[in-house]
Amino acid sequence: MEGIEQPQNTPQQPKKKHTHPQVIVVRDWKEYLGESLLIIFSVLLALFLTEMINKIHESSETKQLLQDIRSELIKNKALVQEQYIYHQHVLKNIDSALADPRFQQQIVSNSEFHIQLLAPHGLRYRYLSDIAWQVAKLHDIASKIDLEDISLLTYIYQEDQDHIMKSEDEIAKVILDRPSRNTANIRETLILMRDNYLGWAVDRVPGLLQQYDKAIEKLK
Repeated sequence: MEGIEQPQNTPQQPKKKHTHPQVIVVRDWKEYLGESLLIIFSVLLALFLTEMINKIHESSETKQLLQDIRSELIKNKALVQEQYIYHQHVLKNIDSALADPRFQQQIVSNSEFHIQLLAPHGLRYRYLSDIAWQVAKLHDIASKIDLEDISLLTYIYQEDQDHIMKSEDEIAKVILDRPSRNTANIRETLILMRDNYLGWAVDRVPGLLQQYDKAIEKLK
């Protein structure tokens, strides 16, 4: 329309960008040293706590191992006492056979050795366990208890108790040997049996019972 002035397009001015001032933090050597010391302290604290946890775990494990050994010794002591009574009965039977030729003839007849006439419940009668001891050795128990205790336990398990367990094998060698089936050798066979019972088992029991009592008390 005439008389109306048309607006003119004016170029837009570019918007000004707002710039934020940069703050530069200047830290001196004391701050770096403090941070370094804090990191070192954190690492050492973590190592200390880890070591403490490991020691607590190791102490608990050692305590459990010793408790298991003590329980095993208590059971074995009872079994040794039962076996001791039984072996004394077997020795009486052997002495009776040595004094009675007719009894000897019953023991060996038709090339058969009738061991049940002397040991009605077998040669050994009881089995002595060493499972707890073997497990403890796998966990290096020798480095965790004092020398006196490890010496005592080693003597119990690897000397007396082990020898008593071997008595069955040693006596079996005698009665399974061919000469034992000869009636002319029966007296010699009975003497060998008696000596094996005494040497491998019976004579060891009184001392072993004392060692059991000592170890059980120390591990309480």
